[in-house]
Amino acid sequence: MAFNHKHLIDIREYSDTDLMTILETAKAFSQVNERAIKKVPTLKGKTIVNMFNEPSTRTRSSFELAEKRLSADSLNFGGSSTSTVKGESLIDTVMTLNSYKIDMVVIRDKHAGAPYIVTQHSPVSVIDAGDGKHGHPTQALLDLYSIWERKHTFEGLKVGIVGDISHSRVCGSLIPALKIMGAEVTIIAPGTLIPPAPEALGVDHVSYSLDDVLPELDVVYMLRIQRERLEGAPFPSLREYHELYGLTRKREHLMKPDAIVCHPGPINRGVEFDSYMADHPERSVILDQVYAGICVRMAALYLLLGGADNGLAS
Repeated sequence: MAFNHKHLIDIREYSDTDLMTILETAKAFSQVNERAIKKVPTLKGKTIVNMFNEPSTRTRSSFELAEKRLSADSLNFGGSSTSTVKGESLIDTVMTLNSYKIDMVVIRDKHAGAPYIVTQHSPVSVIDAGDGKHGHPTQALLDLYSIWERKHTFEGLKVGIVGDISHSRVCGSLIPALKIMGAEVTIIAPGTLIPPAPEALGVDHVSYSLDDVLPELDVVYMLRIQRERLEGAPFPSLREYHELYGLTRKREHLMKPDAIVCHPGPINRGVEFDSYMADHPERSVILDQVYAGICVRMAALYLLLGGADNGLAS
């Protein structure tokens, strides 16, 4: 399978064909994850470093599972154990890792641009697992996969992204990915949570009212209010935000009968959602997104590292 990329950092470097290749490969790997023995030798002998310099649960655990299920060797470090805490620069850390003769670095960092810096100082493949407010391409891919599984197409699909647009690295990858695939994207938030030049994101529409656009949407993608990144008070209270922008049971009547609900996690119940909508058996695909994370990350690792011709061979 031809796949002419070495890194996964900026989703805008990928074509619609590239993105579909990843989704279709993820679909194939979903078969592996349904087996009694969830392991293939596809990346046996490859060494992947998971450099998580910022806290993460879902992303880190799904990368680790994906690597194990592909039989790769993993080295995990970051947080308080990383040498950068002791004063070593990111570049020096990368140079040290190069000496281990590794094959890939998966990096998450609070500083935008850190994954790109790694590519400039290492010959290995690099995956951005989230950098500052910049991007989170594998999150965008698992979102695409979850939507594709339910809707089977992106062409003409109307997607609304609701919430903390200004501080979201998810938006930095998801919006361009949706546009590449042919979807129509609307961002919905109070003005204080929309960046000064929203057109730079490539969105089709900007709305300050969820109720006005909810009846038009095929996919309602709720973003977490990132209280740890907020400057000042962008809205009077979480209660008021929930009343105006929360997806609640009383708003469901405004939605299309087949509209689905997504969220990158973790959820703030009582803020972005009430429990009825977060756990909705027909509309919510949040747990599907979590599962998709393993399949999509298996696909990305496999394609970037040029795994065995038959990725499903056991």
